[in-house]
Amino acid sequence: MRIGGMRRPALVATAAVALAALYGCTVQAPGQDGRHRSPVHIDIPGSRTPSAHRSTAPPSGGGAGGSAPSTSPPAATTAPVLWSRGDSGRDVRELQARLRQVDWLFDGPTGTYDDLTEKAVSGFQGKRGLPRTGRTDTVTWQRLRAMTHEPGRWELYLMGGQPAGAPDPRCLTGRVLCIDKTSRTLRWMVDGRTVSTMAVRFGAQYTPTREGVFQVYWKSRHHVSTLYHSPMPYAMFFSGGQAVHYSYDFAARGYAGGSHGCVNVRDEAAVSRLFAEVRVGDKVVVYW
Repeated sequence: MRIGGMRRPALVATAAVALAALYGCTVQAPGQDGRHRSPVHIDIPGSRTPSAHRSTAPPSGGGAGGSAPSTSPPAATTAPVLWSRGDSGRDVRELQARLRQVDWLFDGPTGTYDDLTEKAVSGFQGKRGLPRTGRTDTVTWQRLRAMTHEPGRWELYLMGGQPAGAPDPRCLTGRVLCIDKTSRTLRWMVDGRTVSTMAVRFGAQYTPTREGVFQVYWKSRHHVSTLYHSPMPYAMFFSGGQAVHYSYDFAARGYAGGSHGCVNVRDEAAVSRLFAEVRVGDKVVVYW
């Protein structure tokens, strides 16, 4: 058949040559099945399948008019870590207080992310199907917060470590044991200067620690109570049978207990140094 004075086979060949010149081509050998395929393979620019090394991510800044996003699954993300071993501060203290509420931590709070805290966090994570890293990430913290209540002041400072309040004006002259019931602290002060500060515990409801201005009238290094038959090491008596002294119970249980009116100190090394410095006749101020 002729088309415009040209036979059909010649027309097809001419078109193929024109396309090859325009786009580039390769001659295809017969397939392995012996069947003949088109002798001309046309490679149109942009029609190749992206290679495995070519990025399929959408261009940066893509919006409504950008390319379609990649359909490949997103990479796994890790929750940001809030605190880990070696950290310290008020937030770590709250973490420890909340771990105590769910019985994963028994010591503290201390405010320092130590090995016991790391172990407690790891146990809490494992029990709830979270990665056992021992580090407190945002997911672990949210789960713990959902299971606990906001810790109160003395939950945060169960074993001491709380900051002292401003000293009473009566403590600013001379040698004074300045004892603040509000912050539960004892300052040893000399001429208005704070020499040392330590956490203290007071009498229970029916055996309160007396308030007022007193003097140390007797010191007894290895004292034992004749009334309660309990040890009172480093005792510095200031009002009847009430004294400042080291307490084994305070050291073990913190503010979970109370005294029979004495001012208990839980830091034995601190009260030992204090006992060596305080003299009979030094002033004692106990106040709210």
